[in-house]
Order: sequence, then structure tokens, then C-alpha cells
Amino acid sequence: MFLALRDLRFARGRFALIGAVVGMIAVLGVILSGLASGLADSGVSALRTLPVTHLAFDRSATGELFSRSTVTTDTAARWADRPGVRKAEPLGQQLVHAQLGGPGGKQLDLAVLGVEPGGFLAPTPLSGKPLAAAAPNGVLVSEEILKEGVKVGDRLTAGQAGTELTVTGTIGHASFGHVGVVYAPLSLWQQLHYGLPGPLPEAAAHQATAVALQLAPGTETAAADQALGTQAVDKDGTYAASPGYTAESSTMTLIRGFLYAISALVVGSFFTVWTIQRRHEIALLKAIGASTRYILRDALTQAAAVLLAATAAGTAVGLALGGAMNGSAPFSLQTDQVTLAALLLIVLGLAGAAVAIRRITKVQALSALGANR
Repeated sequence: MFLALRDLRFARGRFALIGAVVGMIAVLGVILSGLASGLADSGVSALRTLPVTHLAFDRSATGELFSRSTVTTDTAARWADRPGVRKAEPLGQQLVHAQLGGPGGKQLDLAVLGVEPGGFLAPTPLSGKPLAAAAPNGVLVSEEILKEGVKVGDRLTAGQAGTELTVTGTIGHASFGHVGVVYAPLSLWQQLHYGLPGPLPEAAAHQATAVALQLAPGTETAAADQALGTQAVDKDGTYAASPGYTAESSTMTLIRGFLYAISALVVGSFFTVWTIQRRHEIALLKAIGASTRYILRDALTQAAAVLLAATAAGTAVGLALGGAMNGSAPFSLQTDQVTLAALLLIVLGLAGAAVAIRRITKVQALSALGANR
């Protein structure tokens, strides 16, 4: 550690510069992690909270399954009779436009989830009445809808037919496709979905988007899918079926990957130049008996000290900035993601430094005596 500590002490300006660069990369890492988590949460938080293991969609549907799949309530009943199925219920999903208080009121976008009022999918409200105790047009709204100025007792006019919704209760955070979620009885969802005033046709009164399933561990779905004309997708797999989720996740992953690659290049470039500048000092150490292993360990310790200090400072600044951003953007700070970002920055920075410091093994002791001058 002698050479490492000496360099850190007498070249404070240079190490402060590289530390500042690493710190800024750490800040970006935290911000990007928060944005990635926030976008994912805003896109699929409603799916994450569903008490299901799988969703069964129409087999002919592809891509964004929620907007293309149609199943019947009879299919849900037949799923419930299959071995290993603990619970099965129809689930409807529809993005609709609504107005608060009727024509001329505030414009709202709603992600309506249609469920059986007394079923296992119906959430327990934080305030107000549950769906089973509410009027036929009663709905539960999420925090995202409340932020638009909606409150319990308000009336919303939604869909092409101007279907009236009465807010009877509230739930916690839930969104789908970056739109606040509304839980409605399945019959009310069917009216919104088909946009028909008055009584629904017999066929429409038995429609849903998918079958929500609770399966016992290890239950195979292939035979049931074949018999019922469905495709069962596990809960995590349904996230890709939500609007824009895959594209957003891929984009954020690509940006973060480039950021970490840049961090390795920046740290590697700095230590490459630093090693070249110290060439004669390293040769002198070898001339007086220092082993290559000792010098390598000393140099890597120096790089680790810079990376740890700069990453810790940058992460702290990023957390402070993220806390200030929370609420003004789809931003969510998750401990595991922030920790992963910091660890990747340190590990990849050390990898870049190790590649640069390999020059130490090529330094000859004779150069300290002026043989190469």
C-alpha cells in the first residue's frame, strides 16, 4: 500500500478528477435504475398485485395479448374443473376515456379491470365500500386516479356509450400501461368494452379478456390449453403483454449497459495514462526488490479505493436527487437495483483498471537505471 497511499496523497488533483467522473457515472446509474424501475412499475404494477400465478389468454392472440385476447366465462368455469387449479375467474381489461362529472368535465384515461365482485380478484378497498357491497356501477379507483382530483362519491362518464361509473372506494397504487387502474364488476366492464348502451347481447354478456388462475406448484397447463383453446402464461410472462413494457425495458437496459461500458473505459483509460507516467517509479521499485505481484496488488488497491469512495459519494447524491424527483416522474428507488448499479460500476471499473495495469508486468527494472533513456 505504500506506493498507492503516496500517489493518492501527492496526486490529489488527478485522483479527484477521476473520482468526480466516476461519481457522476454513479449518479447516472442511480437515476437510470430509478427510472427503469419506475417505468416498469407504472406499466405493470396492477398485474404484480393480482393474486394469480397464471393468466390464460385466447390461443389465437399474439403480441399484446391484453388488447387482442377474448375468452368466455364458460372457459373460466372449465379451467376451474382442471386438476391442479385452485381458483379460476374471468378477468377483463380495457383502456377507456372518461370525463369527471359528465360532458365538459375533466378528461381522464382509465385502465379498467373487470372482476367478479365477490371473487378472489376483487381487491379490499382502503376506503369506501368493496365491489360486492356497492351499486352495479360502483368502481374502486387507484391512487393514480385520486391524484387527478377524483374522490369517493364522484361520478365518471366513460366509454363510447357514456356509461356512468360511481366511485365507491379507493385502493392503493395500481397502474397498467402508465394509466391509473379502476376495478369494476365484470358486467360493467363488458358494457365499457363493447360500448353498447342498455342490456348487452347474450354473447357479449359472457366475454372476458383472460382467465385468472391460481395453480398448485408444478401444475402443467399444456393439456388444458389444448382442450380449452387457450395459452396459459405465468404471471411474470404477462408483463410483456402490457403496452410498451418490452420496448421500454429493452431501451433502459441498453442505456444502462452503455453507461457501465463507458465507466470501464473511462477508468481503464485513466489508469493506463497513470501507469505510463509512473513507469520509471515502478521500474525503480522492481530494481530494489519489489515483486510484480506486490506492485499489481498495490495498483489495484489504489483503483479500488478511488472507485469505492467515488461510487459511494455518487450513489448518495443520486439517492438525494431521486428522492427529489419522486412523484414528478415515473421514478422508483429500489434497494436491490441501486445496489446492483453500484456493484457493477465498481466491478467493471476494476476490470478496466486491471486491463490497464497489466502494463506493469512489462516494466523492466533496468529502465530505472537509465537503460531505456
